[in-house]
Amino acid sequence: MTPAHPPTLTSTPGTTGMLLMKPRKLAKGLGAAVAMLVAVSASGEDLLAIYDRALVNDPVIREAEANRKATGQNRPLAIANLMPGVSASAGRTRSWGSQNINGVPLPGSTDGYITRDTWRVSIDQPIFTWEGWMNLRIANHQVAQAEADYRARLQELAQRVAQQYFAVLNARDNLRAQEAARDAIQRQLEQAEQRFEVGLIAITDVQNARAERDNANAAVISARRQLASAEEQLRAIIGERPPALNEPTPDMPLVSPDPADEDAWVNAAMENNLSLISARIAADIARSQVNRSFGGFMPRVGLTLSKDHSEGRENDSVSNGKSVSLGFSMNLNGAGYGTYSSTRQSQFQWIAARERLERTSRDTERATRDAYQGVISEIARVQALRQAVESSRTSLEATEAGYEVGTRTAVDVLDARRLLIQAETAYSAAKYAYLNNIIQLRLAAGGLDRNVIEEINQWLTVAPEAN
Repeated sequence: MTPAHPPTLTSTPGTTGMLLMKPRKLAKGLGAAVAMLVAVSASGEDLLAIYDRALVNDPVIREAEANRKATGQNRPLAIANLMPGVSASAGRTRSWGSQNINGVPLPGSTDGYITRDTWRVSIDQPIFTWEGWMNLRIANHQVAQAEADYRARLQELAQRVAQQYFAVLNARDNLRAQEAARDAIQRQLEQAEQRFEVGLIAITDVQNARAERDNANAAVISARRQLASAEEQLRAIIGERPPALNEPTPDMPLVSPDPADEDAWVNAAMENNLSLISARIAADIARSQVNRSFGGFMPRVGLTLSKDHSEGRENDSVSNGKSVSLGFSMNLNGAGYGTYSSTRQSQFQWIAARERLERTSRDTERATRDAYQGVISEIARVQALRQAVESSRTSLEATEAGYEVGTRTAVDVLDARRLLIQAETAYSAAKYAYLNNIIQLRLAAGGLDRNVIEEINQWLTVAPEAN
């Protein structure tokens, strides 16, 4: 059943604006408040542009579209088997003939070649064929399933694009943080070496700074590799190396589900999730295949209209004929053990399809609840980690000041900087995890489309390196 109040997403306290996210249809815009948060720049590639590229270039979507069109031909093929069949034949025969009795020619008879031209036209119309009508029903189900599968692939494309887009952004954030930390540690190492030369500090501080610098270099190398891998995965979808990508605005609104009711979202998913819809249709197909298998026990009835003509060229003999016949046929051999086994096989396949439907239903509910809880928890994590970054930055500044006056050691500074890097990378990862959970919730509820991408895209602005 559909919830009385369709699920939406609304801003949590302390955030700006409201994003309506209905299971069936999204609101066209976020409103003026959210729009004021966004500064779109032409120098960066946004999520919507990447999604549009993927629609054209992603081989998975092109394959799904071809499969949908191919399956769409099942219905015309099934109808063709129920339509009249027209056949025609023509021929000429030439034979030697003689008329005699005991070798004595009959009076007036002649020996020689006899040539006869013949043609025949017939129309066969099935009147009752159980398997034919069941095949048409199955074909209709298959076409509906192919359409649901294609729409599911479109939604999955939006999810894959967003996931890889945010993976690239997360990797770039991590690389920037690691490079900034490496540069700061390098400056600290140079400062420690200068202080050691004038006897202000022990060699231990220099060695600690050098070891931390080496670790920072290794972290930068690892971050670059992570970024290259993320960009390659996005390239596999859009067909080219991703350019500079727009990033979330610093004051990106944190939007929570509304109503705050998991069951409302689960109900929407049970009705609209495309994978679940496809599984239901698959069960219907299996049930229709069971019904079709009973056709082996049933007769076939058909009507045949025919016209034939025969003409002898030597004796000018002509004959014409017309016929109408109602035929009844039944495969007595196939109506035995073979048909029984085929029917049993179809019944077991139907049971398997129902179990797949149950599994898909449970998976859909689990994914919906998990994504719902993910949105809620990531909002809290983003808020907490945002504060952690500020606290870590303040702590580093205080530690550096203490190091200058001799109350803190170089190790204290390195530890404080390490905590800041950890907070920054965790904060970045939490932001993208939050966005991915929004995408996943919409996918589970069956409402992930271009409108969702457009609305999330409004939360993005030009990346620092694109300026």
